[in-house]
Amino acid sequence: METGGMKGRRKEIIRQELHQILQSGFGVPQIHSEYGMTELLSQAYSKGHGVFECPPWMKIVTRDTEDALTIQQPNKTGGINVIDLANLNSCSFIATQDLGKVYDNGHFEIIGRFDNSDIRGCNLMAL
Repeated sequence: METGGMKGRRKEIIRQELHQILQSGFGVPQIHSEYGMTELLSQAYSKGHGVFECPPWMKIVTRDTEDALTIQQPNKTGGINVIDLANLNSCSFIATQDLGKVYDNGHFEIIGRFDNSDIRGCNLMAL
């Protein structure tokens, strides 16, 4: 189960390259992934190929990269916004610095991060 990039601790590589390394090292045909963050109570999972699926109470939408108030149509790359209704006693709406694409069926993929965005990750809290 892969849960994200190198968080600035090593040379950043794209998810596809990381999965190739893990597939080769473990001798498995595909790598599963998790997409989530400390601010959320829910996670989305990919059963391979980098396409994630949310639980019913979580939704991903993409926003225009030049106008944060404009929601993108499906199949267009944009900034990732997360709606997590499990965050009952905190913020249920998160705008991330991740770039991605949401498909017609609600599944999504992460393509990268906005230029000059902060490196994020829960394992950075130990620094």
